[in-house]
Amino acid sequence: MSLTPPAESPVRASASSPSPTTSASAENLRYALPDLVCFAHLHWDFVWQRPQHLLSRFAQHGRVFYVEEAFYHADDLIEPHMEVKERQNGVKVLVVHLPARLRGQDDAADQAQEEVLANYFREQHIEKYIFWYYTPMALGKSRSFQPVLTVYDCMDELAAFKFAPPALQEREQELFRKAALVFTGGHTLYEAKSQQHNDAHPFPSSIDKVHFGQARQPQADPADQAGIAHPRVGFFGVVDERLDIELLRQLADAHPEWQFVIIGPVVKIDPAILPRQQNVHYLGGKDYQELPSYLSGWDVATLLFADNESTKFISPTKTPEYLAAGRPVVSTPIRDVIRPYGELNLVQIAATADKFGQAIEKALTQTQDADWRQRTDDYLATISWDQTWEQMVQLMQQKLTPATSKPLTAALS
Repeated sequence: MSLTPPAESPVRASASSPSPTTSASAENLRYALPDLVCFAHLHWDFVWQRPQHLLSRFAQHGRVFYVEEAFYHADDLIEPHMEVKERQNGVKVLVVHLPARLRGQDDAADQAQEEVLANYFREQHIEKYIFWYYTPMALGKSRSFQPVLTVYDCMDELAAFKFAPPALQEREQELFRKAALVFTGGHTLYEAKSQQHNDAHPFPSSIDKVHFGQARQPQADPADQAGIAHPRVGFFGVVDERLDIELLRQLADAHPEWQFVIIGPVVKIDPAILPRQQNVHYLGGKDYQELPSYLSGWDVATLLFADNESTKFISPTKTPEYLAAGRPVVSTPIRDVIRPYGELNLVQIAATADKFGQAIEKALTQTQDADWRQRTDDYLATISWDQTWEQMVQLMQQKLTPATSKPLTAALS
């Protein structure tokens, strides 16, 4: 069973999405790793988020293969086969095509995928390789392989998601036994996973400051947003069970003078239950490259997350993205937003509709606060996807033998 992508980004990770911006420190590093094979529940082309940021950086230095979930055809005539799509920096996205008769036959489908993958490994001479997992469910099609290193990049508590496979928790325990390293998408998730693995490391989602910083300069207002009045209160993210629908409804009712702009696809919930007041505007999913132009036209950005099991461990990528765009931010009490953003008074935290409305009132004037702007930029200077990637590489190097890797070292020139 597939899992719908999390609410980390509302945008499509199209083939035209930008390659990562490489920092000066990254350019001054040399390293060699074996081929990297990633197993993911997220389609590469659906949204641009953590996997794309990290793996497109790995691909600047070696071969990267991104294995998506299988595609099932409507008939039984096709034979299992591999589709290969090339993406940013030469990342190869692999999709196994399966006949309809294997749908719902999990063991048979896993075996068929395993055979197609094994053939592809032979054809491409993939002999020494790292396995990098985003979903433990992929163990079913990868158990027979012998990676030189296994990494579990646990970016979400998938078992808490709507429609999560019943076997997911059992598979995760199996993956903990196989993995030499466990990375987590936030500190709250680290606290949980570090109790189950003795070499876990927190890597909260980071930021592409150059990309989102474009929103600090005047941008042409996109056509579907240009006719919306100000003040604009924005949210981007996958619209699913984690969105606090009732909070949005109450805010829209209490403040008809504000326009609420919601960007992102609606998944796993009935669109009919969404608030439909005249001051609530659903603009759908957008391409990654378009986001700065939308953010530039907002007065306040929000994290409208509900308090439920699916949000207990999230560490929203959008928090630093909003701040890098220069937007004041108001959030519900998500632990990985409170720590550090709330504690540093960079983001306002509010649990009720009344308090949230008061916080938005304050945020509408926050761009005039030079101290807030400076403190925000000082904090953002301490994080980047390049730094996250470099730290991950160093930990992986320590686990690999000299025969399978070369040490990460400063370049001489």
